[in-house]
Amino acid sequence: MSSKLIAPSVLAADFANLQRDIDMINQSEADWFHIDIMDGVFVPNISFGMPVLQAISKHAKKTIDVHLMIVDPDRYIKTFAELGSDILTVHYEACTHLHRTLQAIKTEGMKAGVALNPHTNINVLEDTITDIDLVCIMSVNPGFGGQSFIENTYDKVKQLKTLITRKNATTQIEIDGGVTNKNAKALVEAGADVLVAGSYVFKSSNQTETIKNLKAIANS
Repeated sequence: MSSKLIAPSVLAADFANLQRDIDMINQSEADWFHIDIMDGVFVPNISFGMPVLQAISKHAKKTIDVHLMIVDPDRYIKTFAELGSDILTVHYEACTHLHRTLQAIKTEGMKAGVALNPHTNINVLEDTITDIDLVCIMSVNPGFGGQSFIENTYDKVKQLKTLITRKNATTQIEIDGGVTNKNAKALVEAGADVLVAGSYVFKSSNQTETIKNLKAIANS
């Protein structure tokens, strides 16, 4: 069984000390940097854009997992590749021609991810799952950090795992929102491969220890 991955969400970092927090992730047992790009249109919040991602890319020594919560993501696929994104995740709800978008992401040399809002059913991925490298299940409503975990997520992960197995796909399952030491094990048991953790990591008194413990729980 492959190792389960931890992806601290930079949205919860201290933006006044961003390089310090990037160095912390580099030196920790974390596997990926999870970076949320929000436009204030698709979600009711604006996070940060290209210059900040460029600054993070300059110092990050691990996989850069970019999660676009924006309308019309196709406009920026090439740009995000140039800025160092290894994985580019778009929202199903923001893509009129999802298959075309996935192909465009892969053409630029990135892995292609699709995020699903809490209200979106797994079966919408029936026809594209074999083209998707990563499905990001939103376990909170997208737009803000620090929200409470939505309990229906466990069932959704199980449904997605069943679809992946049935279609003989190699897609990884990522959980984004409200992940803590209390639900990490149950999420992995349901089928999760990657756990995104924001507030839980960055609000803890010992962030590297929190990451280490979360990884140990996920792989226990």
